[in-house]
Amino acid sequence: MRSPIGLGFVFLNVLLQQLGLPVPVVPTLVVAGAVAASGRMSGPALYALAVAACVIADSTWYSAGRRYGGRVMSLLCRVSLSPDSCVSQTQGVFERWGARALLIAKFVPGLALIAPPLAGATRMQFGRFIIFSTVGASLWVGAALLAGALLRTQIERLLPQAVQVGGTAAAVLVLLLAAYIAYRWWERRRFLAALDMARISVAELREQMDAGAAPLIVDVRSTTAQTLEQHRIPGALHVPVQDAARHLEELPRDREIILYCTCPNEASAAKVARLLMDAGFRRVRPLKGGLEAWIEAGYSVEAFPVPAPAGADPSPSPQPIS
Repeated sequence: MRSPIGLGFVFLNVLLQQLGLPVPVVPTLVVAGAVAASGRMSGPALYALAVAACVIADSTWYSAGRRYGGRVMSLLCRVSLSPDSCVSQTQGVFERWGARALLIAKFVPGLALIAPPLAGATRMQFGRFIIFSTVGASLWVGAALLAGALLRTQIERLLPQAVQVGGTAAAVLVLLLAAYIAYRWWERRRFLAALDMARISVAELREQMDAGAAPLIVDVRSTTAQTLEQHRIPGALHVPVQDAARHLEELPRDREIILYCTCPNEASAAKVARLLMDAGFRRVRPLKGGLEAWIEAGYSVEAFPVPAPAGADPSPSPQPIS
């Protein structure tokens, strides 16, 4: 029987999925692995093209992150079906693993798309990025193709039936994909609903500071997020979102606490605010619009040094913004 898929189809399928389109790719690689194991497709060519598609997509996102920095991260998080991954998990993995995070990125939902532009935004050396990206893609593609090769007998039995009911099978796949997207959308809405709470505007915070009754201002950005924007609201205390639970006893309960971040919907700030309220803090509010809104309003910020991530290219120190 003629191969149901070709090398060009596999390359395009992998490339589009790695660029961010919600198209299934693992089933394609598994079937392709079975076809290659049966001798109806070149295994080395299949493997090389699939890995190349991953590296091309990763390099594209790396370049975007390198050029546009945090704006790319913000855009991806706004459209992501997994906003919680954008907010904390991706940056947390990068801080713990560095470039090695690229080795596992494609195996982790939410991390695969965010990791390459984050590597660029944090100015990881391109040569180092390419090496780890290629190795990570090789492991991911190899695992899918190996699964197909091991399941070759079962897949070959199913393929003729799939061809006979091609239209029905395609409709089922479309329905499954639609159901998955709907589920992820519902999770996104539930996540955003959990962040719904009273916020303070940058103008109101500025008025309080000018009046001499400034609340405690807490910067909950991760170290990686601070690398992308090396300025802060004057006097802000840094308590990273992932470490907030360990610093509860250090925060005053008799002062209003304002939390800010640089993520969409003030997600990190709202998560910490929820944590504080659950711990008995009553006067806690996220800053609406976060640091970006503060800067856009023309209010003063202060620069501070942030250690460059390991393997990052040198970059100029930030200049004060008045």
